[in-house]
Amino acid sequence: MKFVAEINVMPLKELLDPQGKTVSNNLKNLGIEGINDVRIGKRITMNLEANSEEDAREKVEQTCKRLLANMVMESYAYTVQQA
Repeated sequence: MKFVAEINVMPLKELLDPQGKTVSNNLKNLGIEGINDVRIGKRITMNLEANSEEDAREKVEQTCKRLLANMVMESYAYTVQQA
């Protein structure tokens, strides 16, 4: 069966996000008010084949832990649905 995974990888809230901080500061410089915090991460779409949704979730989990996210500095969340 074919599945599509949507994965979001974000810096941990406890850590400084220099890219997000730069965007936040520049929004103020542009006169855009009311935005207090910006966090910038990655969005990954992955097409995969698996025997079941559970198997697909396990593949995505392993991919996130071993390759896509730096577990010391980032967190991740994902959805998996049949294609």
